[in-house]
Amino acid sequence: MIYLSNRDISQLLTPKHCIDALADAFHALAQGQAVSRPRTDVWVPCGRSDGYYRWGSMEGAVEPMGIFVTRMKSDIVTWTKEGTDELHCVRPGTFSGFLMAFSTRNGEPLAIMNDGVLHHLRVAAGAALGMQYLAREDVSVVGILGSGGMARAYLSAFCEVRHFSRAKVYSPTKAHREAYAEEMSREIGIPVEPYDRPEPVVRGSDIVATCTDATGLVVTDPSWIEKGMHLTNVSSKEWGWDVVQLCDLVVQVGAETLGTGMGKEDSERHYGWATWMIGRPDEIARIPKRPVSNTDFLKYPSLIDLLSDPSKRRASPDQITFFHNLGLLGFQFAAVAGKAYTLAREKGIGLKISTEPFLQDIRD
Repeated sequence: MIYLSNRDISQLLTPKHCIDALADAFHALAQGQAVSRPRTDVWVPCGRSDGYYRWGSMEGAVEPMGIFVTRMKSDIVTWTKEGTDELHCVRPGTFSGFLMAFSTRNGEPLAIMNDGVLHHLRVAAGAALGMQYLAREDVSVVGILGSGGMARAYLSAFCEVRHFSRAKVYSPTKAHREAYAEEMSREIGIPVEPYDRPEPVVRGSDIVATCTDATGLVVTDPSWIEKGMHLTNVSSKEWGWDVVQLCDLVVQVGAETLGTGMGKEDSERHYGWATWMIGRPDEIARIPKRPVSNTDFLKYPSLIDLLSDPSKRRASPDQITFFHNLGLLGFQFAAVAGKAYTLAREKGIGLKISTEPFLQDIRD
């Protein structure tokens, strides 16, 4: 088996690799050849008054690729006065997130991979697939709300499926938005303009993507939205429900929720996916509740419907479309990690590890 670092994966995978891999995986899902366990979170008090410990995991398999992948992450989560999530493992600035890949042919452990770059590429590829089938062909301006790693991945992936003349970015932090604008202008070869408010980034853009870690709504004013726009997100908590309901066509990436260990109202309405938590009521109250339920999107068509039925795609230039890209489908990790593993074997990249520590002679 091999170990692939974030640096290795950056050398191996391009946005196009991931878009193509996800497209194949969604086609496999449509044919009953992929399976997914969506994300599950477990929350435990961490001994500090401003945060919580969170374990998150998700997994899935794509049968034609012969691979099963589980993704796991261990975080201390705190929340800022500005309304954003802050994460770390051990100390600020370090994180623990990794994948384990297994062969579905003989059960062999194939790889361990850091999940940072893969996660950004995977989610951005999903957003790009939605845009491919829902956005106008003649788009020109893209607006990005957010300036972190996910926002960088989104803009790079979008440029694989549409051609833009300029981009706009909003971040509440001046240094962050200016650094993003400078870096991404060089990377994608078009002007990227930084803004200190979200409204001018939304107005006048053909594509608008929210890529934030905000715990509250980012876009709430329907008057910012114009005919012909395509909108997408990272989280259901970023767009006001009034804005979503304004759209002519809403599509969700896929059913991502499970039954939970909590009461239906609390788990589905406020926390959004399968969630288990312990703690005193005052401790649990620290965890932000989500303003829009993920289950509200389940009544809409999914990405599989777009792939298999062209009549469910954009029908006119004036339509406002929305792609709910909450990336909680575990088989997506199998798709992109499987591609990374294949390329790594072809190119001889990665640290070789013995499978011996992962095998035993005791049946459990």
